[in-house]
Amino acid sequence: MEDMAGRGPGSSGLAYMVVASQAVGLAVILVTGAWMGVYRGGLAWESSGLQFNVHPLCMIIGMVFLQGDALLVYRVFRNESKRSTKILHGLLHALALVIALVGLIAVFESHKKKNAPDMYSLHSWCGIVAFGFYLLQWLLGLVLFLCPGASFSVRSRYKPQHVFWGVFLLLLSVATALLGVLELLLFKISDTYSSLAPEGVLANMLGLLLVAFGALLAYVLTREEWRRPPLAEELALSMDFKTLTQGESPVGSH
Repeated sequence: MEDMAGRGPGSSGLAYMVVASQAVGLAVILVTGAWMGVYRGGLAWESSGLQFNVHPLCMIIGMVFLQGDALLVYRVFRNESKRSTKILHGLLHALALVIALVGLIAVFESHKKKNAPDMYSLHSWCGIVAFGFYLLQWLLGLVLFLCPGASFSVRSRYKPQHVFWGVFLLLLSVATALLGVLELLLFKISDTYSSLAPEGVLANMLGLLLVAFGALLAYVLTREEWRRPPLAEELALSMDFKTLTQGESPVGSH
């Protein structure tokens, strides 16, 4: 809390918004787990039906919750060094990718065991696009921002694109999850869904929680006053770069 509210005008509300997003995000995971456990029979890797249930839980944890938390790192750890913040940001994204990959393997393996078709629905198309671009985004971030060798000018030009695609991929992942919720309901309880069956109501609640989580994250990430303020050494590095490349003096760059 202190790290989030310690610097910058208007930053006191940031802590409350981050806590709210985490509460909603954990609720999304718990409701997904309850849905798979109570109404879909639970999780098991060897059973084709129960193996499928690994897919929604892993995708929610990886592509929604952890991806969102990775984006929040630069808002939460406002006073930490830039490099340590980058490393945590990259590690959370890597963990999200690994968990999401388990979810993808689970659904393809489940379909294979049941001789069910793959990659024909809008949910599956959006999902594979989201995962593919998410992996590409992580690799580009790793090469340009964490590995030595990329020039300061290249990083500066790519950074706005990296930020945009980060927010876009989170929202795409939330939208894909919503499509998946609806698709599963139509496959499993199409006859009783319109009569407000308990499983349908629970899944609808999950959908609303997903929307709320995406909205909270988008709000936090787009508030300019909640951006991570550069530390003194980062400002000095930026001014030194301008001095070397543009002939500006440190005084003139303010």
